[in-house]
Amino acid sequence: MKLSLSSLRDAYGAGELTPRDLLAEIHSRADACQEDNIWIHRLSERELAPYLARLADADPASLLLYGVPFAIKDNIDLAGIPTTAGCPEYAYTPTHSAYVVARLIAAGALPVGKTNLDQFATGLVGTRSPYGAVRNAFNPEFISGGSSAGSAVAVAKGLVSFALGTDTAGSGRVPAALNNLMGVKPTRGLLSLAGVVPACKSLDCVSLFTSTVNEAATLFALLAEYDGHDPYARRAQPRPVVTGRFRFGIPRQLEFFGERSAARLFEGAVAKLRALGGAGVEIDFEPFLEAARLLYEGPWVAERYVAIKDFFDLKPATLLPVTREIIGRGVNRTAAEVFSALQRLQTLKQHTDRVFENCDCVVTPTVGRAYTLAEIAAEPHALNAKLGHYTNFMNLLDYAAVAVPMGFAASGVPLGATLFGPAFSDERLLHLAARYCGEAVPTPAPDASVLNVVVCGAHLRGLPLNAQLTARGARFLRALKTAPCYRLYALPGAPPPRPGLVRDAQKGAAIDVEEWALPSSEFGNFLAGIPPPLGIGRIELADGTQPHGFLCEAYAVPGALEITQLGGWRQYLAR
Repeated sequence: MKLSLSSLRDAYGAGELTPRDLLAEIHSRADACQEDNIWIHRLSERELAPYLARLADADPASLLLYGVPFAIKDNIDLAGIPTTAGCPEYAYTPTHSAYVVARLIAAGALPVGKTNLDQFATGLVGTRSPYGAVRNAFNPEFISGGSSAGSAVAVAKGLVSFALGTDTAGSGRVPAALNNLMGVKPTRGLLSLAGVVPACKSLDCVSLFTSTVNEAATLFALLAEYDGHDPYARRAQPRPVVTGRFRFGIPRQLEFFGERSAARLFEGAVAKLRALGGAGVEIDFEPFLEAARLLYEGPWVAERYVAIKDFFDLKPATLLPVTREIIGRGVNRTAAEVFSALQRLQTLKQHTDRVFENCDCVVTPTVGRAYTLAEIAAEPHALNAKLGHYTNFMNLLDYAAVAVPMGFAASGVPLGATLFGPAFSDERLLHLAARYCGEAVPTPAPDASVLNVVVCGAHLRGLPLNAQLTARGARFLRALKTAPCYRLYALPGAPPPRPGLVRDAQKGAAIDVEEWALPSSEFGNFLAGIPPPLGIGRIELADGTQPHGFLCEAYAVPGALEITQLGGWRQYLAR
Protein backbone atom coordinates (compact mmCIF):
# COMPACT_ATOMS: atom_id res chain seq x y z
CA MET A 1 0.00 0.00 0.00
CA LYS A 2 1.56 3.26 -1.16
CA LEU A 3 1.06 6.34 1.00
CA SER A 4 1.88 9.07 -1.51
CA LEU A 5 -0.77 11.77 -1.80
CA SER A 6 -1.45 10.88 -5.43
CA SER A 7 -1.70 7.11 -4.77
CA LEU A 8 -4.14 7.60 -1.91
CA ARG A 9 -6.22 10.07 -3.91
CA ASP A 10 -6.53 7.56 -6.76
CA ALA A 11 -7.33 4.65 -4.45
CA TYR A 12 -10.00 6.55 -2.55
CA GLY A 13 -11.49 7.95 -5.74
CA ALA A 14 -11.75 4.48 -7.29
CA GLY A 15 -13.35 3.05 -4.15
CA GLU A 16 -10.45 0.63 -3.68
CA LEU A 17 -9.59 1.87 -0.19
CA THR A 18 -11.26 3.32 2.90
CA PRO A 19 -9.58 5.39 5.63
CA ARG A 20 -10.41 2.68 8.17
CA ASP A 21 -8.66 0.01 6.07
CA LEU A 22 -5.67 2.29 5.67
CA LEU A 23 -5.35 2.86 9.41
CA ALA A 24 -5.52 -0.89 10.06
CA GLU A 25 -2.57 -1.41 7.72
CA ILE A 26 -0.64 1.47 9.29
CA HIS A 27 -1.12 0.15 12.80
CA SER A 28 0.10 -3.26 11.68
CA ARG A 29 3.23 -1.66 10.23
CA ALA A 30 3.74 0.45 13.37
CA ASP A 31 3.51 -2.62 15.61
CA ALA A 32 6.43 -4.11 13.69
CA CYS A 33 8.56 -1.00 14.37
CA GLN A 34 8.16 -0.68 18.13
CA GLU A 35 11.88 -1.05 18.81
CA ASP A 36 12.53 2.08 16.77
CA ASN A 37 10.86 4.24 19.48
CA ILE A 38 9.03 6.36 16.92
CA TRP A 39 5.86 7.16 18.88
CA ILE A 40 5.01 8.72 22.21
CA HIS A 41 1.27 8.29 21.63
CA ARG A 42 -0.55 6.48 18.84
CA LEU A 43 -4.22 7.34 18.57
CA SER A 44 -6.55 4.56 19.67
CA GLU A 45 -9.61 3.42 17.75
CA ARG A 46 -11.76 5.54 20.06
CA GLU A 47 -9.57 8.61 19.54
CA LEU A 48 -9.64 8.17 15.76
CA ALA A 49 -13.41 7.68 15.59
CA PRO A 50 -14.37 11.39 15.18
CA TYR A 51 -11.95 11.82 12.28
CA LEU A 52 -13.20 8.70 10.53
CA ALA A 53 -16.83 9.70 11.08
CA ARG A 54 -16.26 13.04 9.39
CA LEU A 55 -14.65 11.39 6.37
CA ALA A 56 -17.45 8.83 6.09
CA ASP A 57 -19.82 11.61 5.04
CA ALA A 58 -17.36 13.42 2.76
CA ASP A 59 -16.65 13.09 -0.95
CA PRO A 60 -12.96 12.13 -1.37
CA ALA A 61 -12.70 14.62 -4.23
CA SER A 62 -13.90 17.47 -2.02
CA LEU A 63 -10.94 17.43 0.41
CA LEU A 64 -7.33 18.02 -0.61
CA LEU A 65 -5.97 15.56 1.97
CA TYR A 66 -8.90 13.15 2.28
CA GLY A 67 -7.77 10.19 4.39
CA VAL A 68 -4.07 11.10 4.24
CA PRO A 69 -2.29 9.86 7.40
CA PHE A 70 0.19 12.16 9.12
CA ALA A 71 2.30 12.29 12.28
CA ILE A 72 2.73 15.18 14.71
CA LYS A 73 5.88 15.93 16.68
CA ASP A 74 4.92 15.83 20.35
CA ASN A 75 5.61 19.50 20.99
CA ILE A 76 2.69 20.40 18.67
CA ASP A 77 -0.85 20.25 20.04
CA LEU A 78 -3.56 17.83 18.91
CA ALA A 79 -6.85 18.43 20.71
CA GLY A 80 -7.63 15.83 23.36
CA ILE A 81 -4.21 14.15 23.16
CA PRO A 82 -1.45 14.86 25.70
CA THR A 83 1.47 17.05 24.60
CA THR A 84 4.64 16.02 26.44
CA ALA A 85 7.50 17.78 24.58
CA GLY A 86 9.44 14.64 25.50
CA CYS A 87 8.98 15.14 29.26
CA PRO A 88 6.17 13.13 30.92
CA GLU A 89 6.02 15.42 33.97
CA TYR A 90 5.44 18.45 31.72
CA ALA A 91 2.48 16.89 29.88
CA TYR A 92 -0.83 18.70 29.40
CA THR A 93 -3.90 17.91 27.31
CA PRO A 94 -4.90 20.76 24.99
CA THR A 95 -8.51 21.50 24.15
CA HIS A 96 -7.60 22.91 20.73
CA SER A 97 -5.23 21.69 18.04
CA ALA A 98 -2.31 23.79 16.85
CA TYR A 99 -3.21 26.09 13.96
CA VAL A 100 -1.27 24.00 11.42
CA VAL A 101 -2.77 20.74 12.69
CA ALA A 102 -6.27 22.18 12.48
CA ARG A 103 -5.71 23.22 8.85
CA LEU A 104 -4.53 19.73 7.93
CA ILE A 105 -7.50 18.06 9.62
CA ALA A 106 -9.89 20.50 7.94
CA ALA A 107 -8.39 19.39 4.62
CA GLY A 108 -9.20 15.75 5.46
CA ALA A 109 -5.87 14.52 6.89
CA LEU A 110 -5.86 11.78 9.57
CA PRO A 111 -3.62 12.22 12.64
CA VAL A 112 -2.01 8.87 13.43
CA GLY A 113 -0.11 9.92 16.54
CA LYS A 114 2.41 12.07 18.40
CA THR A 115 6.07 11.34 17.71
CA ASN A 116 9.18 11.06 19.84
CA LEU A 117 11.69 13.93 20.03
CA ASP A 118 14.74 15.20 21.82
CA GLN A 119 13.32 16.54 25.06
CA PHE A 120 11.97 20.10 24.68
CA ALA A 121 13.35 20.01 21.13
CA THR A 122 16.85 20.46 22.57
CA GLY A 123 19.18 18.37 20.42
CA LEU A 124 19.88 17.23 16.88
CA VAL A 125 20.42 13.57 17.72
CA GLY A 126 17.04 11.93 18.45
CA THR A 127 18.41 10.17 21.54
CA ARG A 128 17.62 12.67 24.31
CA SER A 129 14.23 11.23 25.24
CA PRO A 130 12.84 9.24 28.18
CA TYR A 131 10.79 7.37 25.57
CA GLY A 132 13.97 5.88 24.09
CA ALA A 133 16.41 6.76 21.33
CA VAL A 134 14.83 6.84 17.87
CA ARG A 135 16.70 4.54 15.49
CA ASN A 136 17.72 5.45 11.97
CA ALA A 137 15.31 4.12 9.35
CA PHE A 138 18.12 2.58 7.28
CA ASN A 139 20.69 1.44 9.83
CA PRO A 140 19.44 0.92 13.42
CA GLU A 141 22.95 1.30 14.83
CA PHE A 142 22.90 4.97 13.77
CA ILE A 143 20.99 7.95 15.10
CA SER A 144 17.86 9.20 13.40
CA GLY A 145 18.80 12.83 13.88
CA GLY A 146 16.63 15.19 15.85
CA SER A 147 14.96 16.80 17.45
CA SER A 148 12.06 15.82 15.12
CA ALA A 149 13.26 12.24 15.25
CA GLY A 150 10.05 10.22 15.32
CA SER A 151 8.38 12.40 12.69
CA ALA A 152 11.14 11.75 10.16
CA VAL A 153 11.38 8.02 10.80
CA ALA A 154 7.58 7.61 10.66
CA VAL A 155 7.64 8.95 7.09
CA ALA A 156 10.76 6.99 6.12
CA LYS A 157 9.28 3.74 7.46
CA GLY A 158 6.04 4.19 5.51
CA LEU A 159 3.86 4.70 8.60
CA VAL A 160 2.47 8.06 7.43
CA SER A 161 2.40 10.09 4.24
CA PHE A 162 4.02 13.14 5.84
CA ALA A 163 4.85 14.52 9.26
CA LEU A 164 5.09 17.80 11.13
CA GLY A 165 8.25 18.72 12.98
CA THR A 166 9.79 21.88 14.33
CA ASP A 167 13.10 23.48 13.47
CA THR A 168 15.06 25.95 15.59
CA ALA A 169 18.64 24.85 14.94
CA GLY A 170 18.23 22.12 12.33
CA SER A 171 15.58 19.80 13.76
CA GLY A 172 13.62 19.74 10.51
CA ARG A 173 16.63 19.20 8.26
CA VAL A 174 19.07 16.91 10.08
CA PRO A 175 16.52 14.04 10.48
CA ALA A 176 15.42 14.54 6.87
CA ALA A 177 19.00 14.11 5.65
CA LEU A 178 19.66 11.02 7.77
CA ASN A 179 16.41 9.33 6.68
CA ASN A 180 16.40 10.12 2.94
CA LEU A 181 13.55 12.65 3.04
CA MET A 182 12.61 16.12 1.98
CA GLY A 183 12.84 18.55 4.90
CA VAL A 184 11.25 22.00 4.56
CA LYS A 185 12.37 24.69 7.03
CA PRO A 186 10.19 27.64 6.02
CA THR A 187 10.78 31.33 6.49
CA ARG A 188 10.17 32.24 10.12
CA GLY A 189 6.56 33.20 10.70
CA LEU A 190 5.08 31.75 7.51
CA LEU A 191 3.69 28.68 9.29
CA SER A 192 1.86 29.52 12.51
CA LEU A 193 3.42 28.58 15.85
CA ALA A 194 0.11 28.80 17.71
CA GLY A 195 -0.22 25.58 19.72
CA VAL A 196 3.51 24.73 19.58
CA VAL A 197 5.62 24.35 22.73
CA PRO A 198 8.41 26.89 22.17
CA ALA A 199 12.12 26.12 22.19
CA CYS A 200 13.34 29.59 21.18
CA LYS A 201 10.11 31.39 20.38
CA SER A 202 11.70 34.10 18.23
CA LEU A 203 13.48 31.48 16.08
CA ASP A 204 11.16 28.45 15.98
CA CYS A 205 9.59 27.18 12.77
CA VAL A 206 7.12 24.38 12.06
CA SER A 207 8.79 22.06 9.54
CA LEU A 208 7.61 19.42 7.07
CA PHE A 209 8.87 15.91 6.26
CA THR A 210 7.77 14.38 2.96
CA SER A 211 8.98 11.83 0.44
CA THR A 212 8.75 14.17 -2.55
CA VAL A 213 9.11 17.86 -3.36
CA ASN A 214 5.66 17.90 -4.93
CA GLU A 215 4.07 16.83 -1.65
CA ALA A 216 6.14 19.37 0.27
CA ALA A 217 4.98 22.14 -2.07
CA THR A 218 1.33 21.09 -1.71
CA LEU A 219 1.51 21.09 2.08
CA PHE A 220 3.47 24.33 2.24
CA ALA A 221 0.86 26.09 0.11
CA LEU A 222 -1.88 24.83 2.44
CA LEU A 223 -0.14 25.75 5.70
CA ALA A 224 1.53 29.07 4.80
CA GLU A 225 -1.58 30.97 5.84
CA TYR A 226 -1.23 34.13 7.93
CA ASP A 227 -2.40 33.60 11.51
CA GLY A 228 -3.25 36.86 13.22
CA HIS A 229 -3.23 35.14 16.63
CA ASP A 230 0.48 34.24 16.34
CA PRO A 231 2.55 37.26 17.43
CA TYR A 232 5.46 36.05 15.29
CA ALA A 233 3.37 35.52 12.13
CA ARG A 234 4.47 37.24 8.91
CA ARG A 235 2.64 37.69 5.64
CA ALA A 236 4.16 35.98 2.62
CA GLN A 237 6.27 38.07 0.25
CA PRO A 238 7.17 35.49 -2.41
CA ARG A 239 10.33 35.91 -4.47
CA PRO A 240 10.33 35.05 -8.18
CA VAL A 241 10.81 31.42 -9.08
CA VAL A 242 13.97 30.62 -11.07
CA THR A 243 12.99 28.71 -14.20
CA GLY A 244 16.15 28.94 -16.32
CA ARG A 245 19.79 29.34 -15.47
CA PHE A 246 20.69 30.17 -11.89
CA ARG A 247 23.65 30.87 -9.63
CA PHE A 248 24.31 29.03 -6.39
CA GLY A 249 26.86 29.63 -3.66
CA ILE A 250 29.26 26.89 -2.53
CA PRO A 251 31.11 27.30 0.80
CA ARG A 252 34.84 27.74 0.47
CA GLN A 253 35.15 26.09 3.89
CA LEU A 254 33.65 22.59 3.75
CA GLU A 255 33.83 20.14 6.64
CA PHE A 256 32.88 16.45 6.56
CA PHE A 257 34.48 15.40 9.86
CA GLY A 258 36.47 12.62 8.22
CA GLU A 259 33.62 11.10 6.19
CA ARG A 260 35.09 10.82 2.68
CA SER A 261 31.96 9.32 1.16
CA ALA A 262 30.01 12.41 2.31
CA ALA A 263 32.45 14.64 0.45
CA ARG A 264 31.97 12.58 -2.71
CA LEU A 265 28.19 12.75 -2.37
CA PHE A 266 28.30 16.53 -2.03
CA GLU A 267 30.55 16.82 -5.08
CA GLY A 268 27.91 14.84 -6.95
CA ALA A 269 25.14 17.15 -5.75
CA VAL A 270 27.07 20.21 -6.94
CA ALA A 271 27.71 18.55 -10.30
CA LYS A 272 23.99 17.81 -10.60
CA LEU A 273 23.10 21.47 -9.97
CA ARG A 274 25.60 22.52 -12.64
CA ALA A 275 24.10 20.06 -15.10
CA LEU A 276 20.72 21.71 -14.50
CA GLY A 277 22.07 25.09 -15.62
CA GLY A 278 23.46 26.31 -12.32
CA ALA A 279 26.67 28.31 -12.06
CA GLY A 280 28.55 27.63 -8.82
CA VAL A 281 30.03 30.62 -7.00
CA GLU A 282 32.53 30.10 -4.18
CA ILE A 283 31.55 32.00 -1.03
CA ASP A 284 33.21 32.74 2.31
CA PHE A 285 31.29 30.63 4.82
CA GLU A 286 32.94 31.93 7.98
CA PRO A 287 30.29 34.61 8.74
CA PHE A 288 27.60 31.91 8.59
CA LEU A 289 29.60 29.67 10.92
CA GLU A 290 30.18 32.50 13.39
CA ALA A 291 26.44 33.18 13.44
CA ALA A 292 25.84 29.47 14.08
CA ARG A 293 28.10 29.57 17.12
CA LEU A 294 25.99 32.35 18.63
CA LEU A 295 23.00 30.02 18.99
CA TYR A 296 24.40 27.84 21.75
CA GLU A 297 27.57 29.66 22.76
CA GLY A 298 25.72 33.00 22.95
CA PRO A 299 22.73 34.22 24.96
CA TRP A 300 19.98 32.63 22.82
CA VAL A 301 20.10 29.65 25.15
CA ALA A 302 18.39 31.98 27.64
CA GLU A 303 15.32 31.94 25.39
CA ARG A 304 15.14 28.17 25.85
CA TYR A 305 15.10 28.77 29.60
CA VAL A 306 12.38 31.43 29.27
CA ALA A 307 10.22 29.00 27.24
CA ILE A 308 9.80 26.62 30.22
CA LYS A 309 11.02 28.85 33.08
CA ASP A 310 8.25 28.09 35.58
CA PHE A 311 8.45 24.34 35.00
CA PHE A 312 12.28 24.35 34.98
CA ASP A 313 12.50 26.29 38.24
CA LEU A 314 9.89 24.11 39.93
CA LYS A 315 10.91 20.64 38.70
CA PRO A 316 14.46 20.71 37.29
CA ALA A 317 15.11 17.11 38.34
CA THR A 318 12.41 15.84 35.95
CA LEU A 319 14.51 16.88 32.91
CA LEU A 320 17.13 14.60 31.44
CA PRO A 321 20.60 15.63 32.69
CA VAL A 322 21.78 16.71 29.22
CA THR A 323 18.62 18.79 28.64
CA ARG A 324 18.82 20.33 32.11
CA GLU A 325 22.45 21.25 31.58
CA ILE A 326 21.86 22.97 28.22
CA ILE A 327 18.76 24.92 29.27
CA GLY A 328 20.37 25.74 32.62
CA ARG A 329 23.08 27.70 30.81
CA GLY A 330 20.46 30.34 30.08
CA VAL A 331 19.57 31.07 33.71
CA ASN A 332 22.18 33.74 34.42
CA ARG A 333 22.63 35.37 31.02
CA THR A 334 22.71 39.17 31.16
CA ALA A 335 20.98 41.82 29.08
CA ALA A 336 24.42 43.14 28.11
CA GLU A 337 25.29 39.75 26.59
CA VAL A 338 22.02 39.71 24.68
CA PHE A 339 22.47 43.14 23.11
CA SER A 340 26.12 42.47 22.34
CA ALA A 341 25.17 39.27 20.52
CA LEU A 342 22.28 40.96 18.68
CA GLN A 343 24.61 43.66 17.42
CA ARG A 344 27.20 41.13 16.31
CA LEU A 345 24.49 39.09 14.56
CA GLN A 346 23.34 42.17 12.67
CA THR A 347 26.88 42.75 11.41
CA LEU A 348 27.20 39.12 10.35
CA LYS A 349 23.83 39.25 8.57
CA GLN A 350 24.99 42.28 6.61
CA HIS A 351 27.88 40.14 5.33
CA THR A 352 25.87 37.00 4.65
CA ASP A 353 23.02 38.83 2.89
CA ARG A 354 25.48 40.13 0.31
CA VAL A 355 25.91 36.57 -0.93
CA PHE A 356 22.39 36.69 -2.34
CA GLU A 357 23.11 39.75 -4.45
CA ASN A 358 24.93 37.36 -6.78
CA CYS A 359 23.35 34.01 -5.94
CA ASP A 360 19.82 32.63 -6.13
CA CYS A 361 20.60 30.21 -3.31
CA VAL A 362 23.44 28.53 -1.43
CA VAL A 363 24.00 24.77 -1.31
CA THR A 364 25.67 23.00 1.61
CA PRO A 365 25.73 19.50 3.04
CA THR A 366 22.90 19.16 5.56
CA VAL A 367 25.22 17.29 7.91
CA GLY A 368 28.90 16.50 7.49
CA ARG A 369 28.51 12.88 8.56
CA ALA A 370 26.24 10.47 10.41
CA TYR A 371 27.04 9.10 13.87
CA THR A 372 26.24 5.84 15.60
CA LEU A 373 24.16 5.66 18.76
CA ALA A 374 27.32 4.57 20.60
CA GLU A 375 29.32 7.55 19.33
CA ILE A 376 26.62 9.99 20.47
CA ALA A 377 26.44 8.33 23.88
CA ALA A 378 30.19 8.78 24.29
CA GLU A 379 30.33 12.43 23.10
CA PRO A 380 26.83 13.88 23.36
CA HIS A 381 27.74 17.57 23.26
CA ALA A 382 30.62 17.65 20.78
CA LEU A 383 28.91 15.51 18.15
CA ASN A 384 25.58 17.30 18.53
CA ALA A 385 27.45 20.53 17.75
CA LYS A 386 28.95 18.96 14.63
CA LEU A 387 25.50 17.92 13.44
CA GLY A 388 24.49 21.60 13.57
CA HIS A 389 27.54 22.83 11.67
CA TYR A 390 25.49 23.63 8.53
CA THR A 391 22.13 24.30 10.20
CA ASN A 392 22.45 26.36 13.39
CA PHE A 393 22.74 29.74 11.67
CA MET A 394 19.64 29.49 9.49
CA ASN A 395 16.93 30.94 11.72
CA LEU A 396 19.23 33.46 13.37
CA LEU A 397 19.96 34.92 9.93
CA ASP A 398 16.30 34.65 8.84
CA TYR A 399 16.77 32.29 5.89
CA ALA A 400 14.52 29.65 4.35
CA ALA A 401 15.83 26.16 3.60
CA VAL A 402 14.93 22.92 1.84
CA ALA A 403 16.87 19.72 2.55
CA VAL A 404 17.00 17.18 -0.28
CA PRO A 405 18.32 13.59 -0.40
CA MET A 406 21.87 13.29 -1.72
CA GLY A 407 22.60 9.56 -1.62
CA PHE A 408 23.98 6.98 0.80
CA ALA A 409 27.28 7.18 2.68
CA ALA A 410 29.59 4.21 3.10
CA SER A 411 27.81 3.40 6.39
CA GLY A 412 24.55 2.74 4.52
CA VAL A 413 22.99 5.84 6.08
CA PRO A 414 21.60 8.49 3.71
CA LEU A 415 22.90 12.05 3.70
CA GLY A 416 21.44 15.20 2.22
CA ALA A 417 22.17 18.60 0.77
CA THR A 418 20.43 21.82 1.76
CA LEU A 419 19.40 24.66 -0.53
CA PHE A 420 18.86 27.90 1.36
CA GLY A 421 18.07 31.49 0.52
CA PRO A 422 16.73 34.75 1.93
CA ALA A 423 13.45 35.03 3.82
CA PHE A 424 10.43 34.36 1.59
CA SER A 425 12.44 32.44 -1.01
CA ASP A 426 10.56 29.24 -0.02
CA GLU A 427 8.82 28.71 -3.37
CA ARG A 428 12.02 29.43 -5.27
CA LEU A 429 13.85 26.82 -3.20
CA LEU A 430 11.08 24.25 -3.68
CA HIS A 431 11.24 24.74 -7.45
CA LEU A 432 15.02 24.39 -7.49
CA ALA A 433 14.67 21.29 -5.30
CA ALA A 434 12.14 19.88 -7.75
CA ARG A 435 14.57 20.37 -10.61
CA TYR A 436 17.31 18.72 -8.55
CA CYS A 437 15.05 15.73 -7.74
CA GLY A 438 13.64 15.46 -11.26
CA GLU A 439 10.12 16.40 -10.24
CA ALA A 440 7.56 18.79 -11.65
CA VAL A 441 6.04 21.15 -9.10
CA PRO A 442 2.99 23.24 -10.08
CA THR A 443 3.93 26.81 -10.84
CA PRO A 444 2.16 29.21 -8.46
CA ALA A 445 -0.35 31.57 -10.02
CA PRO A 446 1.14 35.02 -10.63
CA ASP A 447 0.18 37.71 -8.15
CA ALA A 448 -2.02 40.13 -10.09
CA SER A 449 -1.68 42.74 -7.36
CA VAL A 450 1.96 43.47 -8.24
CA LEU A 451 4.09 44.04 -11.33
CA ASN A 452 7.76 43.19 -11.34
CA VAL A 453 9.86 46.14 -12.55
CA VAL A 454 13.56 46.08 -13.46
CA VAL A 455 15.67 49.20 -12.78
CA CYS A 456 19.25 49.85 -13.80
CA GLY A 457 20.12 53.40 -12.71
CA ALA A 458 19.06 56.09 -10.24
CA HIS A 459 16.20 53.91 -8.95
CA LEU A 460 18.63 51.32 -7.56
CA ARG A 461 18.80 50.87 -3.79
CA GLY A 462 20.56 53.78 -2.10
CA LEU A 463 20.47 56.06 -5.18
CA PRO A 464 18.55 59.35 -5.50
CA LEU A 465 15.37 58.13 -7.24
CA ASN A 466 14.89 54.92 -5.25
CA ALA A 467 12.33 56.72 -3.10
CA GLN A 468 10.01 56.87 -6.14
CA LEU A 469 9.70 53.10 -5.74
CA THR A 470 9.64 52.76 -1.96
CA ALA A 471 7.12 55.59 -1.52
CA ARG A 472 4.73 53.61 -3.72
CA GLY A 473 5.10 50.46 -1.64
CA ALA A 474 7.51 48.70 -3.98
CA ARG A 475 9.44 45.77 -2.50
CA PHE A 476 13.00 44.81 -3.45
CA LEU A 477 13.16 41.27 -4.84
CA ARG A 478 16.70 40.62 -6.03
CA ALA A 479 19.87 41.92 -7.68
CA LEU A 480 20.89 40.11 -10.87
CA LYS A 481 22.03 40.60 -14.46
CA THR A 482 20.27 40.99 -17.76
CA ALA A 483 20.76 38.54 -20.57
CA PRO A 484 23.97 39.41 -22.49
CA CYS A 485 22.20 41.49 -25.12
CA TYR A 486 22.17 45.08 -23.84
CA ARG A 487 24.34 48.17 -24.13
CA LEU A 488 24.44 50.79 -21.37
CA TYR A 489 24.92 54.54 -21.81
CA ALA A 490 25.26 57.55 -19.51
CA LEU A 491 22.77 60.05 -20.91
CA PRO A 492 23.51 63.79 -20.97
CA GLY A 493 21.22 66.10 -19.02
CA ALA A 494 20.38 67.58 -15.65
CA PRO A 495 21.12 65.71 -12.42
CA PRO A 496 20.63 63.13 -11.23
CA PRO A 497 22.55 61.38 -14.01
CA ARG A 498 20.50 58.77 -15.86
CA PRO A 499 21.41 55.60 -17.73
CA GLY A 500 20.08 54.41 -21.06
CA LEU A 501 19.66 50.67 -21.61
CA VAL A 502 19.44 49.70 -25.27
CA ARG A 503 18.97 46.18 -26.62
CA ASP A 504 21.72 45.06 -29.01
CA ALA A 505 21.92 41.31 -29.60
CA GLN A 506 25.17 41.63 -31.56
CA LYS A 507 27.29 43.87 -29.31
CA GLY A 508 25.44 43.69 -26.01
CA ALA A 509 26.59 42.41 -22.61
CA ALA A 510 25.06 41.38 -19.29
CA ILE A 511 24.23 44.46 -17.18
CA ASP A 512 23.67 44.64 -13.41
CA VAL A 513 20.03 45.43 -12.55
CA GLU A 514 17.55 45.11 -9.69
CA GLU A 515 14.05 43.65 -9.75
CA TRP A 516 11.29 45.23 -7.65
CA ALA A 517 7.67 44.25 -7.00
CA LEU A 518 5.52 47.36 -7.53
CA PRO A 519 1.80 47.41 -6.59
CA SER A 520 -0.18 47.30 -9.84
CA SER A 521 -2.29 50.21 -8.65
CA GLU A 522 0.84 52.40 -8.54
CA PHE A 523 2.26 51.42 -11.92
CA GLY A 524 0.52 54.11 -13.97
CA ASN A 525 1.48 56.85 -11.53
CA PHE A 526 5.08 55.64 -11.52
CA LEU A 527 5.22 55.49 -15.32
CA ALA A 528 3.91 59.06 -15.60
CA GLY A 529 7.06 60.32 -13.87
CA ILE A 530 9.47 58.72 -16.36
CA PRO A 531 10.83 61.38 -18.75
CA PRO A 532 11.83 60.69 -22.39
CA PRO A 533 13.90 59.20 -23.90
CA LEU A 534 13.21 56.51 -21.27
CA GLY A 535 10.23 54.22 -21.38
CA ILE A 536 8.98 50.88 -20.10
CA GLY A 537 9.43 47.68 -22.08
CA ARG A 538 10.26 44.03 -21.48
CA ILE A 539 13.77 43.33 -20.17
CA GLU A 540 15.25 39.88 -20.75
CA LEU A 541 17.04 38.71 -17.61
CA ALA A 542 19.79 36.14 -17.18
CA ASP A 543 17.31 33.56 -15.85
CA GLY A 544 15.15 33.86 -18.97
CA THR A 545 12.30 35.85 -17.40
CA GLN A 546 11.13 39.09 -19.06
CA PRO A 547 9.59 41.52 -16.56
CA HIS A 548 8.91 45.19 -17.28
CA GLY A 549 11.86 47.56 -17.09
CA PHE A 550 13.47 50.81 -18.23
CA LEU A 551 14.59 50.97 -21.86
CA CYS A 552 16.03 53.90 -23.78
CA GLU A 553 14.94 54.97 -27.26
CA ALA A 554 17.71 54.64 -29.83
CA TYR A 555 17.56 58.30 -30.92
CA ALA A 556 19.15 59.36 -27.61
CA VAL A 557 22.27 57.23 -27.99
CA PRO A 558 24.37 59.42 -30.33
CA GLY A 559 26.42 61.72 -28.12
CA ALA A 560 25.85 59.66 -24.98
CA LEU A 561 28.82 58.02 -23.20
CA GLU A 562 28.79 54.22 -23.60
CA ILE A 563 29.58 52.42 -20.34
CA THR A 564 28.62 48.87 -21.30
CA GLN A 565 32.14 47.69 -20.55
CA LEU A 566 31.74 48.64 -16.87
CA GLY A 567 28.87 46.21 -16.40
CA GLY A 568 26.47 48.47 -14.49
CA TRP A 569 25.46 51.91 -13.26
CA ARG A 570 27.06 51.60 -9.83
CA GLN A 571 30.41 50.86 -11.44
CA TYR A 572 30.03 53.99 -13.56
CA LEU A 573 29.25 56.13 -10.51
CA ALA A 574 32.27 54.69 -8.74
CA ARG A 575 34.45 55.92 -11.61
